[in-house]
Amino acid sequence: MADGFSRRLFLRSGAMGGAAALAGACASVQTTQPAVAAPTPSAGAAPRPHPLFGPKPGVALLSRNENPYGPSPKVVPAVAEASALGAFYADTGYLASMIAEKNGIAPEQVSLSTGSGEGLAAVAMAWGAKGKIVVPTLFWETTVLYAERKGVKVQRVPLTADWDIDLAAMEAAVDDSVSLVHICNPNNPTGKLLDPAALRAFCLRVSKKATVIVDEAYNELTDDPAGNSMMDLVRAGENVIVARTFSKIYGMAGMRIGYMMSSPAHAELINAHVMSWMGAPQIAAAVAAYNDEDFLAFSKAKVVEAREMVKAAVKAAGLSHLPAETNFLYVKVPDAAALQKAMEAKMISIRGPYGKLTQWSRVSMGRIEDVERYCTALKEYYQA
Repeated sequence: MADGFSRRLFLRSGAMGGAAALAGACASVQTTQPAVAAPTPSAGAAPRPHPLFGPKPGVALLSRNENPYGPSPKVVPAVAEASALGAFYADTGYLASMIAEKNGIAPEQVSLSTGSGEGLAAVAMAWGAKGKIVVPTLFWETTVLYAERKGVKVQRVPLTADWDIDLAAMEAAVDDSVSLVHICNPNNPTGKLLDPAALRAFCLRVSKKATVIVDEAYNELTDDPAGNSMMDLVRAGENVIVARTFSKIYGMAGMRIGYMMSSPAHAELINAHVMSWMGAPQIAAAVAAYNDEDFLAFSKAKVVEAREMVKAAVKAAGLSHLPAETNFLYVKVPDAAALQKAMEAKMISIRGPYGKLTQWSRVSMGRIEDVERYCTALKEYYQA
């Protein structure tokens, strides 16, 4: 199996002792191929149509913020091998140790979950039992809605006139009744990225009163992932949680793997609220993909290429978009629902309006040939 990820290594991972053994095992999954080049001749091959998974035949799927070039070519053989051991419960310790080593924290500071969504829901439920949750009015709120349906109190703060998360207003909303402040950065669906210095200062102040969770699902797609991340605050022991996922740049949305990084005490509380166990194929996929830097560079290059194409098409159509460092753009249009319907007629799937925001349309970056179809259709629709 590629890069030393074998059955023997996987089964022995729970028993490996010492930092030297862990470092050696983690190093074994490093790649050596040139950056940005396709990792293998088959990398990025178009997926075959399947009745249960992926886009239907002929459909350009640009509505879900997926990476259709994934997963890494290292993942498929790893999953196949782990599936043969499906009779056994999986050991998550090795993956947690890999994540911890890469981020400069201890393994007990990592909480794994079935997608970051489950981890975010666990945080919302755990902290929601202690007080209100303060959130922006527009962000990926599925997990907060879940908690709200269970009785958790949620306070929503409007965005600024420029569609930024209003940090000053959110800070002003934090009082003794608030237990958690939730930030998504870059934000979804706007795609906007907060100034890291401003966010870091915000987190330092607010975390003295309430826990701050920063959902960094799209962090690896930004121009400066390390600089934009709040992981330095987690390493410093601040009252901050960082959420990440394998669903976006790693191209494994359907495999449901996510993780939270926080203090050991916070991780223990999160783990107590996570409801499901991860399976061996999920763990194997994450271990195989996590340090495949060549595949990540290849995927990011495809996202940037597609994003520039969409920006040009938006301009040519006489429209505008918000700035973004993500695998989607938020485009201002006369009627988002009408555009979605017109695209659907051409077998192109994009998002419709978010609530009352009827003039904003989100389009995800997908395979280049699918993005080309969107760009052509967009110009034809608005120039007809």
